[in-house]
Amino acid sequence: MIDSIKSLSRQFAEETVATRRHLHANPELSFHEFNTARYVADQLKAIGLTPQEGVANTGVVALIEGTKTSSGRVIGLRADMDALPIHEANNVPYKSTVEGIMHACGHDAHTASLLSTARILQTLRDEFSGTIKLVFQPAEEKAPGGASLMIKDGVLENPAPGAMLGQHVAPNIPAGKIGFREGMYMASTDELYLTVKGKGGHGAMPDQLIDPVLIASHIIVAMQQVISRNRPPASPSVLSFGRFIADGITNVIPNEVKIEGTFRCMNEQWREEGLRRIQKLAEGMAEAMGGTCVFERVKGYPYLQNHPELTRRTRASTVAYMGAENVIDLDLWMAGEDFAFYSQVVDSCFYRLGTRNESRGITSGVHTPTFDIDETALEIGPGLMAWLAVEELGKE
Repeated sequence: MIDSIKSLSRQFAEETVATRRHLHANPELSFHEFNTARYVADQLKAIGLTPQEGVANTGVVALIEGTKTSSGRVIGLRADMDALPIHEANNVPYKSTVEGIMHACGHDAHTASLLSTARILQTLRDEFSGTIKLVFQPAEEKAPGGASLMIKDGVLENPAPGAMLGQHVAPNIPAGKIGFREGMYMASTDELYLTVKGKGGHGAMPDQLIDPVLIASHIIVAMQQVISRNRPPASPSVLSFGRFIADGITNVIPNEVKIEGTFRCMNEQWREEGLRRIQKLAEGMAEAMGGTCVFERVKGYPYLQNHPELTRRTRASTVAYMGAENVIDLDLWMAGEDFAFYSQVVDSCFYRLGTRNESRGITSGVHTPTFDIDETALEIGPGLMAWLAVEELGKE
């Protein structure tokens, strides 16, 4: 069967690339993937499936039933569909036609790949047993995350997948390579918004003021001790601040300062404890220096846990499909991904599809205006995911 899948993946490669380019040229932001969802549904209908539309508003779900023998096993395959508010700087025929919006994280490739995975599996449905659940998900890029909303809408029910597989492009891995990591892989993500208030005035008279710039500066430095002195040493964690707004001038100290940052870790207990300590320190330091601090947390995604046994099986199946020389181990990555919501509920494996090609200058990272992929990866992705799904359905 592996040869049949590889042949079909090559056969559909031109269509996969065309689909990816159509989606790339017509990106839509999180929770607004209306045209994308219709396009996906139409593609699924064209191969004889009956998609469920409007899941979590713009999500699409479809089932492919293997007919070889009766089986109650169900495997979920997920692709995300949303783009980012980034102005594309690439000069390519499929450049975004929507001003200020771009598929800068590869979700166009994920969706195109899963559509061709569906074509392969639908063609071969008489050769496997069990059910494939195709999940085309909105809003991976924006809290609370489309995955959490699809779960609330019942995507993990009727039928309930015994495992979920997700694939993500990797611009740091050469095209033709696939990456895996067991256990902890990606971090939880929380957004932090602090407003430090004092009493502004003339910079030449600091004795008559309560300087929120100074207070905020101390808070930023001091909060790092929560990571260095309170974090369990074996628990990866990052606290970073990317925005500091003190809207005064050279000789005018403002009344307040706004700080924005992110807290990331891979342990849900430490996540809550760390945030509690960060907030207590920020509020207490501001008070001790005569000001106040309003602390707001926007809860993001949980950490992503790759089920060890499922990941080992999936890795072994990939070696059989790709060869051992094309399968690599991944490091921990402190970025966030809402596939993590699935991983907290059902055995899951989230792996990386290499898309880098240095000889062609395809090296830009995700979330950048020059991000692109080596489209030869789209000859691999659909077939690999189809093979992994069929292999997993065959496990007892």
